[in-house]
Amino acid sequence: MAGQGKKKIGSLEERKRRTVRILLAVCVVAVVAIAAVLVVALGTSEEPTQNAIVTTSPQPSPVTPSPQVVPVPADAPIPSEAGIAAAIGPAVANPDLGKFTGVVADALTGQVLWSADPSTPMTPASTTKVLTAAAALLALPLDHRLSTTVVQGAAPGQLVLVGGGDPTLTATPKGQSGYYANAAHIADLVDQIKASGTPVDSIVVDSGLFKGDTMAQGWFPADIAAGYITPIESVMIEGGRFDGSMDESPRSETPALDAGKVLAQALGVDVAKVSAGTAPAGAKAISSVQSAPLSDRLIQMMEHSDNVLAETIGREVAIASGTEASFAGAVEGTAKTLRAAGFDYTGVTLFDSSGLSVDDLIPAEVLDRVMTAAAGDGDPKLRPLLDYLPVAGGTGSLSDRYASGNRTGAGWVRAKTGTLSTASALSGFVVDQNGRVLTFALMSNDRPPEVSRPALDAIAGALRNCGCQ
Repeated sequence: MAGQGKKKIGSLEERKRRTVRILLAVCVVAVVAIAAVLVVALGTSEEPTQNAIVTTSPQPSPVTPSPQVVPVPADAPIPSEAGIAAAIGPAVANPDLGKFTGVVADALTGQVLWSADPSTPMTPASTTKVLTAAAALLALPLDHRLSTTVVQGAAPGQLVLVGGGDPTLTATPKGQSGYYANAAHIADLVDQIKASGTPVDSIVVDSGLFKGDTMAQGWFPADIAAGYITPIESVMIEGGRFDGSMDESPRSETPALDAGKVLAQALGVDVAKVSAGTAPAGAKAISSVQSAPLSDRLIQMMEHSDNVLAETIGREVAIASGTEASFAGAVEGTAKTLRAAGFDYTGVTLFDSSGLSVDDLIPAEVLDRVMTAAAGDGDPKLRPLLDYLPVAGGTGSLSDRYASGNRTGAGWVRAKTGTLSTASALSGFVVDQNGRVLTFALMSNDRPPEVSRPALDAIAGALRNCGCQ
């Protein structure tokens, strides 16, 4: 037993000695490895031998910034009137322009450099949106939003969807975008209603914010199915589109009721229990969502020439200027706002805010004065208008123009387009070869757009190529 005990002790001591030797070996290896790393990283502290080669990385070349987007020079020469006339002369002589008027001006000084019947009222088509956007920029803050609310109805279990003028609501799931960027979601209204614990078995839709007719003089009912417009009511889903993924999707003839049905379905309510009506005075608010800011909606209106947005933004201007939220009130509010800002509004006759009406009339000089004020020193509030304009061959309603054939002006011309069956127009600005900013308004009537639009594009392109001294 004693011998066995010694053997155990000896084995333990032996194991201890082996453990110490292993640890010492590991330490030696670690020290050697660290030394090797230090030698590689820092070099030896000893003096280099005669054959040693010491190298260092070459000093990098200095980086010189080369900005590709620079401001236009303030002292760029103004084109002469004769030079402008010579540069665009062949283009404006094109018979494809039909009845034609136009203005070209220097943005900074406002000096008119060329014109042809500039005071003659013409069918403007969607260049009408230039006036709508300008009035909105002058009358409303850029962060102005519209609220859509749900309130308690007059009967038990009844909720009222109250339209606040926002046509951009989306039925897409939260986290996904509909047709309009940053639009409010019906799903958010639903979540708030459910969280409130409010019972619901019927939906009333109150679109009473907007007054009067829902279709303007000079509109055609066939344009609803064609996807250009929908009856203008104070609450809609995707601008009344049946397919929120398409610009010119067929539209609803009852967009407000359709919005109520979408809400009902999301709440599990029978769509047969959705009706038009009025919210009780002082009704308790259950849920609410807000639209994207005005700045976002103006970009969408101008880039894609969205008629529904133009009509609802026109009503925002009407309310801000103290007029009725109707077609007539929007037209009056826009005129009132622009006249108050000092614009001569002579010759303007409008029946809508979008330019879809074939009865609208605007002289080219009125459009160009607004553009000159935005591009020059006329009114800083109008400067964002320039950013909202489509880029030739690049964005929005100009993306498919200047993109093939004669590309002169591509990337340089920025303008609002206008197109109806026998009317085309283009109003915007361009930088000429000397760096001078020129504004223009070009209007063609009595010709189909297939021939008149390329003719208008050629004029704006010629301005881009102009040195014209």
